[in-house]
Amino acid sequence: MDMTRACMKRGEPFGVCLIHEGAEVGAPAIPETVGCLAKILDFDMQQLGVLNLKTGGGQRFRILQRRTGDQGLISAEVELIAPEASIPLPAEFASCARLLEMVVLDKGQTIFAEPHAFQDAAWVGYRLSEILPVPLAAKQKLLELTDSLSRLSVLQRFLESRGLAK
Repeated sequence: MDMTRACMKRGEPFGVCLIHEGAEVGAPAIPETVGCLAKILDFDMQQLGVLNLKTGGGQRFRILQRRTGDQGLISAEVELIAPEASIPLPAEFASCARLLEMVVLDKGQTIFAEPHAFQDAAWVGYRLSEILPVPLAAKQKLLELTDSLSRLSVLQRFLESRGLAK
């Protein structure tokens, strides 16, 4: 709650990392070294003591040093990972963009923050990584990749293995 309050007061994001070792509750866990920033977009407290947050993902980062506070909150010194350059989606990955377009048609425009960039290789790769039922360890590896085309290649093979892409 202290972290949430501080982020909301200052309008700052917080970091989100997959747990590498440990659990979400109890003793502080050891996070993966690559995560992404999250900005609080909205909140709701329908029940006393339970705060629901709506967040938006942001830039990736790499943990350089981490420390655990008295209350178990993990904070870290991080370096931001430069966003991937926008490159046109190669024709070989058109089925990936078509799948995303179908998801937007089915679930509505708000499933992904606008603007939608169905012809941008990085955007398509990150959106597929968000929604596909890929194991968390694989999602972590996709997040760590620094090449949009490599990420799309992995995702397309995943889709092909399930008969969802050609």
